[in-house]
Amino acid sequence: MSGLVLEAPPRSGRADVVLRVHLGPAGGAVRDAVAAGLRRAGVELAAGRCEGAVRVAVGRTPGAALDGWPASGGGPLVLVADTLTAAGVRLAVRAGAVAILQSAEATPERLLTAVHAARYGEGRMSYDVLVRLLDRADGEAERRRPTPDSPLTARQKTVLALVAEGHGNADIARELSCSQHTVKNVMYDLMTRLQVRNRAHAVAYGVRTGLI
Repeated sequence: MSGLVLEAPPRSGRADVVLRVHLGPAGGAVRDAVAAGLRRAGVELAAGRCEGAVRVAVGRTPGAALDGWPASGGGPLVLVADTLTAAGVRLAVRAGAVAILQSAEATPERLLTAVHAARYGEGRMSYDVLVRLLDRADGEAERRRPTPDSPLTARQKTVLALVAEGHGNADIARELSCSQHTVKNVMYDLMTRLQVRNRAHAVAYGVRTGLI
């Protein structure tokens, strides 16, 4: 069974951009509910694959949702699962998920927000998901800290704190009176320094280590 390509309405002010989402074939009833939610949000479902599209992995657990997806490559990843444990959330983050939703909270509005955010590189993760990611009682998460001779700069800490509050690049640029290009460069530099994979991972790392 092939996946589906979902074409969402273009982002406001970006009429030339079509948002495409590849919904994987697995997921059973959860997948059906996600597909229905996207339809209610005004997303059109079209058969076929789309290179570079936002991928939506759906399953009972993160492991089940990711089963069958390639370990690397493809477009940004959004994951929806019934059950989210700390280990499951960490698995999703390591797989590159930039947005994670529990199926119970996957309303049409939140699904569309997550897909849009993933398409434009703005990760979304709820407080409950972050709590699971940071749960020290479940698993063997790394406790790395920046070395004393390479802390984050004041601007990098500010940007990371704003990301943790849910702000996208445009909001951060307005807050700091700089360009979105500058914000992207700051994010790239701090993620490289912290050796994290994406924005959600950077926020989780920052909370765990006391950077924010």
